[in-house]
Amino acid sequence: REIRPSVVFRKVTNGFRSDWGAQIHAGYRSVTGTARLTGKSALDAIRDLVDGKFALA
Repeated sequence: REIRPSVVFRKVTNGFRSDWGAQIHAGYRSVTGTARLTGKSALDAIRDLVDGKFALA
């Protein structure tokens, strides 16, 4: 279920042009998906990540 939006995004945009772009998108989806599951907004989760309050697995 979590991977479906990324697959649709990749199809609509004809894939990623670089490995860096794919990694950025995967990281963004991971942070925002985890935020949604914990009841936080995506903006708060990204802010916490930048401030060092969000631990990456």
